[in-house]
This record gives sequence, C-alpha cells and structure tokens, in this order.
Amino acid sequence: MNTNALITLEAQIREQAAVYCESHHVPGFVAGVYHAGEQVVIAHGTANAATGAPMTEDTGFLFGSVTKVLTTTLVLQQVERGVLDLDAPVVKYLPELALTVPGSADKILVRHLISHTNGIDADLYFPDARGRDALKIYVDGLASNCGTLFEPGEQLSYSNGGMIVAGRLLEVVTGLSFPELLAREVYTPVGMTDSSTSAEEAILRSTAVGHFPDRDGMAATPTSMFTLPETWGPAGGTPIGTVADLLAFGRTHLAGGMSPSGARVLSAESTALMQQVAFDMGTPNTPPIGLGWVRYPFGDTTVLAMSGASPGGVSILCVLPEHDLVFTAFGNSPGAIMLQDQLLQWLLGEHLGVQVPTLITEPAEDVDLTPYVGTYRSNQLRIDVSIVDGQLEERTTYEPADASQERIFTAFAGGTTSAPPQRLVPIRPGLFAPAGYPLEAFDGYLRLLLVSYHDVRDGQARFRNGGGRLTRRV
Repeated sequence: MNTNALITLEAQIREQAAVYCESHHVPGFVAGVYHAGEQVVIAHGTANAATGAPMTEDTGFLFGSVTKVLTTTLVLQQVERGVLDLDAPVVKYLPELALTVPGSADKILVRHLISHTNGIDADLYFPDARGRDALKIYVDGLASNCGTLFEPGEQLSYSNGGMIVAGRLLEVVTGLSFPELLAREVYTPVGMTDSSTSAEEAILRSTAVGHFPDRDGMAATPTSMFTLPETWGPAGGTPIGTVADLLAFGRTHLAGGMSPSGARVLSAESTALMQQVAFDMGTPNTPPIGLGWVRYPFGDTTVLAMSGASPGGVSILCVLPEHDLVFTAFGNSPGAIMLQDQLLQWLLGEHLGVQVPTLITEPAEDVDLTPYVGTYRSNQLRIDVSIVDGQLEERTTYEPADASQERIFTAFAGGTTSAPPQRLVPIRPGLFAPAGYPLEAFDGYLRLLLVSYHDVRDGQARFRNGGGRLTRRV
C-alpha cells in the first residue's frame, strides 16, 4: 500500500467515525486497519462520559465475543500437542459435564464446542461466580439449569455455553486457569502486550467503558456493569485489550499462525482448519461457520469475522486472507455496530475494489405464513409468532430463572429487557426481514438481523433463527 493510499485510508476512517459518532450519540470509537505491511489506528471521542477521559489509540476495551476466536486458538494448540482430540467426546476429558436431558452431554464432541453445533441451551445462563473455580461452577450448574436445543452436529446456533465449556475443558487438561492460559499461550507469543484478563488488571491503564442511550436517544449514559461475570470469560466476558493487540492477533491468523514478532502461535494446518467451513445452514442470515471464525461471503471474497457485545459496547475483528487485510474496531455504545458495518463495506468496496453484491433483491409476495406461527423457546427466552394484519409479528419475552439471572442480564442489556413487537416482511419462504429497514442494509454485517425458520415438518417450522441463535418450537 503506497503512502497516498495510507493517508486516504486513515482520513476516510477518521471522517466516517466522527460523522457517525456525532449524529448517533456514540461517545467514543477506536479502529485499526492492517493492509499489506502498513497499519493505521484512529481514535475519536470519549472513553468514559462520566470522567471525560479521551478515547486514544491505545485505550483498552472489552473484546466481547471476539474472545471466542482466541479461545478456539487455545483449543487447537492443545489438539496440536496431542492433549485434545477434536473428534473425542467432551466427557472423555470432562466427565462431570451434564445437561438437564440425561445422557445428552455424552454426544457432544470437542469440535462441536467451537463450531457452535453443540446444541447446549445456555445462551442467557449467567451464574455469578469469581475466582479460580468460576468456570467449574458454570459447568456444574448446567446439569440443573440448561437443556438442549438440538442433537450435536444437527444444527448451528451461536453458543456462548459451548465456548465456556471449552474454556473449562482447557483448564482441566492443562492445569492452568483460563486467564493464565490465555495470557501465556496467546497474549505473550502474539505480542498482545497491552491486553489483560480482568477488570483489576485493566484499571491500571486507560480503558473504555460502555454506554447506553438514554430514553430520548439524545445522550449516552455509562453502563452500571463493566464486565459480565468471570464465568463468561472464554465466551468474551472479561478479556480486555487494544486495537493494536487485536491487529497483531488478526495478523497471526493471516500469516498461518506466525505472530508479527516471529513466534509460532499455531500451525499453518490448524490456522487453515479454523478458516474452513465446519457447518453451513444455507441461509443468508447465518453465514457458514468455521472453528471460531464466522465466514461472511461478499461475492467471491470471504471475510473471517467475529463481533463482540459487552455491557454498552461492541467490538469487531475481521480478517481478509485474500487481501492481506485485518480490520478491528470498538465503539462504546451498541449503535456503533452500524458504523463498523459501514467501515467494513467501505474497505471492501472503495479501498479494495471488491464488488459487494446485493444480498436481498426484493420482498416476496403470497408467502404462506402459517408454518411459522407458534411459540419458540430457548433458555429464559420466549418468542411468540402470530399473523397480524397479514404480516408475521414476533413478541419476545425474557423469562428470568431467578433474581440473580435477571439482575445480570438486565444490567448487560442497559436496564431494559423488553422490546416492542416486531413485524417481519417475507423475502422468500422461511426467510424474513424486519420491517422498516431498507433492503440494502442487509448486504453487510447486518444480515444477522434477518430472521429465518427451519426444518418444516407437518406444516410447522421446528426452529426460528435470529442473530444466528436458534429457538425451538414448543
């Protein structure tokens, strides 16, 4: 990349960030791009509205679910060393693993944990525990609190629970705590010198906090909860670092597992395996999944990506092997995901010259809506689907298992867990768009907002898929 292209790249990202943050009341944003040997990082705004601390290029932030790619890297390291077998049952190493359905955990293989095909119904399960036994407490609690959504390997559903079980599995086979393992086996060899595994470490340096829009949407208020409980560490609850650190991690996966400093983090074979299709739902709202990575197709270009929500913040990491490019960003308000999608599409279309095809061309007419009507459930969540004024309408209800679960999830959601009913526009049988969005909004990362229904039997869909997560017909 020549000097002029680098200057243009930095100026464009800086301008787009400033305009979006101002118009959408996002307090702060930080982003970085590595491309063909050159790297730029920009920062804008405020890291914490309560203190006025500025967002700087080296401000730390919660990785959120970007951590899942780090956790998967740790699993593949142990596979390379002969400690784990991807095709072995998890109970071989973790015999205490059990779910509310007797015997169901016995069918889960190690690869199911990191490919989101395990079927563990634990997406909103938040046991509140700290310290060395946090992940053990999480796994022990599954037996009495969480069941299954589907048979392992049968479907794909974004799985926090699977990644947390993988984290506990790593603790058992290595004898190290997950934070210790993450710091020793990923942070150090990759060169993630400003990354930490806890709020206690992060407070010693500049760190952003999340924010939520106030009732009128005209301002942002700092979150009341900085991190999720430590039980969610391997899924993204606690790891914290900088844009430069995530760029170094992304570059490691660009370079076949070799870090920018020349340390071997993962073999080329394992790095390639993570990037290969492990499961494909065959629906545009859920891109094919690798191991850890989600594979977003943009025409002939594949974007390996993972985004991460934290309390009042959102991060993203994208790796484009075909173009030797890494993009990562964090915004400290949930609406920043729109800016991240905007920047990703600008990088593809304008910077790289990739033709971003239209994903959804036009709504469909005369689609039979009756197969999708009914009630769908997953852990602590109910979705009632009905026909209103000739359209599908979804009502989502959070049903907390206890006061502790409600307290944690409510804080994570910014103080409210209720949402107005959502009307859906049919795109084709089994695929719907939320009403009110222009169809071009779904060309990029926001294709996750599309809703699909799957496995129609006897005139009724068995599963609803929203945001890559399944709920099952009652």
